Amino acid sequence: MNKIILLGTTWPFRGGLATFNQRLGNALQSAGYDFTAYTFKLQYPSFLFPGKTQYTDQAAPEGLDIRVEVNSINPFNWISVGRKIRKENPDLLIVRYWIPFMAPCLGTIARIVRRNKHTKVLTIADNIIPHEKRIGDDLFTWYYTKSSDGFITMSRAVLKDLKQLRAQAPMAFTPHPLYDSFGKIVSREHALKELKLDPTFRYLLFFGFIRDYKGLDWLLEAFAEERLRHFPVKLIVAGEFYTSAEKYYQIIKEKNLADFVVLRTDFIADNEVAYYFGASDMIVQPYKSATQSGVTQIAFHYNKPMLVTDVGGLSETIPHGKVGYVVKPGPEAIAEAIDDFYSNDRREFFTQNVIREKEKFSWASMVETIEIVYNNILKAKIEEEE
Repeated sequence: MNKIILLGTTWPFRGGLATFNQRLGNALQSAGYDFTAYTFKLQYPSFLFPGKTQYTDQAAPEGLDIRVEVNSINPFNWISVGRKIRKENPDLLIVRYWIPFMAPCLGTIARIVRRNKHTKVLTIADNIIPHEKRIGDDLFTWYYTKSSDGFITMSRAVLKDLKQLRAQAPMAFTPHPLYDSFGKIVSREHALKELKLDPTFRYLLFFGFIRDYKGLDWLLEAFAEERLRHFPVKLIVAGEFYTSAEKYYQIIKEKNLADFVVLRTDFIADNEVAYYFGASDMIVQPYKSATQSGVTQIAFHYNKPMLVTDVGGLSETIPHGKVGYVVKPGPEAIAEAIDDFYSNDRREFFTQNVIREKEKFSWASMVETIEIVYNNILKAKIEEEE
């Protein structure tokens, strides 16, 4: 295997998918592979996109061959891109699959590419069963999974879902690698100064796009408990609303939390991420449903303890009582963990364990898993022909 093409979100788009795919490109190049990315010129139609903008204002990443070619809603474009990639004859096409909406586009391109009888298609699947289900999801998911020769998941929960659809396909689990592309660790003092936050308070952090399934309402209700007022602690909510903000503002008002919640609800630029994590004692992910989370891997990079709910695959990478807390979904258990964290001053203990634990989450391991699954695909093809 020498030439690898990735089909998925990269620059000029923003967000976790783009960050991951670009970092994966760097890792593959470091391993000696010829890497090219085909990304979207239209990812979501504007009426389907809940945020303010899909695009980054940052310059293109250096050293990556990124081709802005794909239109997610134009079948003629899918045919054109599929033929173009097929003609390039890569050894491997890696497709980043995350929602059924993209299945017709990504699946059609993959099927066209495979007709060259050389390129193998490997999918890195974030979700098979989406967090927010819609009519047609099952059909779209079935269509896409039939387009891929093999799969990698970053959650054992997703791997289990996938085996129900493609039990015989080569597949493997590997943990989500560290997000180490947001800059170096900064001191708490520096971070607080940059963010103009009061240093007499401690801070918890809810980070990332705000969607209903991420449980910010549970966290706000937990944070309103009277026992937490004994600590000089505030909650930072850092991320853009991808749902109606009204119910969250209502909770803040009803629970008298205005003085205890710091709202930074614009998109957080890459060069600001280090400050939000640097300012915070613990990262809270109170999700109602989940597979894996990129926020976890940013927290590991910045040596931050975590509090997560026991849903989906979140608990797979957070040893309870070692690097943080895995709690029952709901406000009561979240409040109990926050109380325990500050009452027993567990920050330093958890932090030292995070530093040791994060050694497991390397990009080299992701590249090695890609190589293993690719070789298993080749073996499976030989066995089919015999």
